[in-house]
Amino acid sequence: MPFPRASGILLHPTSFPSRFGIGDLGTNAYQFIDFLKESYQQYWQVLPLGPTGFGNSPYMCYSAMAGNPLLISPEILQDEGLLTEADFVNLPPFPEDKVDYELVIDKKIPLLQKACTNFKNNATPKQRQGFADFCQSKAYWLDDYALFMTLKDNQQGASWHQWEPELAQRQPQAIEAAKLQLVGELFYHKFLQYEFFRQWSELKKYANKCRIDIIGDIPIYVAHDSADVWANPDIFCLDKETGEVSLMAGVPPDYFSATGQLWGNPVYNWEELQKQDFHWWIQRFEAMLDYVDIIRIDHFRGFEAYWTVPQGEETAINGEWIQAPGEELFETIGNKLGKLPVLAEDLGIITPEVEALRDKFEFPGMKILQFAFGSDPDNPFLPFNIPRNCVIYTGTHDNDTTIGWFDQAGDYERNNLLMYLGCISPDGIHWDLIRLALTSIANQTIIPLQDILGLGTEARMNFPSKAEGNWNWRYQVDMLTTEIREKLQNLTQLCGRAPQREPEPELEMGK
Repeated sequence: MPFPRASGILLHPTSFPSRFGIGDLGTNAYQFIDFLKESYQQYWQVLPLGPTGFGNSPYMCYSAMAGNPLLISPEILQDEGLLTEADFVNLPPFPEDKVDYELVIDKKIPLLQKACTNFKNNATPKQRQGFADFCQSKAYWLDDYALFMTLKDNQQGASWHQWEPELAQRQPQAIEAAKLQLVGELFYHKFLQYEFFRQWSELKKYANKCRIDIIGDIPIYVAHDSADVWANPDIFCLDKETGEVSLMAGVPPDYFSATGQLWGNPVYNWEELQKQDFHWWIQRFEAMLDYVDIIRIDHFRGFEAYWTVPQGEETAINGEWIQAPGEELFETIGNKLGKLPVLAEDLGIITPEVEALRDKFEFPGMKILQFAFGSDPDNPFLPFNIPRNCVIYTGTHDNDTTIGWFDQAGDYERNNLLMYLGCISPDGIHWDLIRLALTSIANQTIIPLQDILGLGTEARMNFPSKAEGNWNWRYQVDMLTTEIREKLQNLTQLCGRAPQREPEPELEMGK
């Protein structure tokens, strides 16, 4: 569906300032929303919010529907009477500009465990009822997730397909025995999800009150080691005997990689999903719309056709394209949930068939300015070639910051950009590209906060070719200056992307 002309900022919650070593849903999240409102932004885009595993990637989560417990604010837990200031006395001096995940987990998990114990022992009747209502309403994903995480903890973190066969295969007798034996652990994981959902819902309510919509992110694929695959093995392409991935997701060789990209996620058994009337996908969208207002679908092209690679291959070279029932899927979800507020990440190898699928449902696609100046005037990312129904970015979480990109650009690309701009303004190349995005005809503009702040490669969120050292950038409180806020506000107003003012109430005669 097309969206009104507006703009927003891309920032994952882990990047907020916080004295607990990782951004959370506390005070600084609310202050960021205030910054959005005061600078006339109407969107806040986040990465997937799920619980992350090895590598800390939000695109490889233990659940497609659960929230990341590390985002829970201990200070809000303190406000609820579940922690005290004394619990924070021995916090170490965390790095201010990045997340040290090992240190955060080591110090924050005990706080969450203590809060859970205090909740179990001292919760008010109102709190207990809220918890019970949450567990009942979210049981369709929460029960499997809590059991998955509990069993994973008991198996020293081993992937589910390496568990005892009766647990890996979810034999009813073994599952019921585990539920009876692990009541306390199950309560703990459900409590974390309850608290995450409660804190996130309050933050979202505040954002919406400030007339800001949250754009969330659905990766097309889920991690093999996840509650989703363990609980629903029939809708994924798995080896029935070992539980390992039989057909892996990825993309074929292209200009950027001679061997393609082998992601390792299991692809979907679309025939089985069709038999089930796409029930799991409908639940996934329902769960996502509990968290966000608009959904960005990552790797949208995989809903038209997807690249699949057989088990045992070490690169993505020996794969094949297989058709996917994307049109049937989105029609079914739309019939159940209504008009879908979806953005399509349509980057990469895009065919006319992918464009037709996107356009049939009027999903806005994505345009990236950093991709616009490396070729000829037919480049689809150049501002004069883009359609109105799209979202334009300076760059995404997978790109370098604009300053980092420009510093490393080749002469041809740099000269094209400078010829297009005429010159670099005194504000810097980052504001030149921000201005180019905001002045474009695209209905929506999203700018990474790193570009708003004028930061270099040191602030990059993700290096797709690197296995470690990603997802850890954080900003400091004093970076969101009045000067930056006013500059963004004025430019947003000038470009016709500011929110419409509420009409003044009419006064009756004589009043």
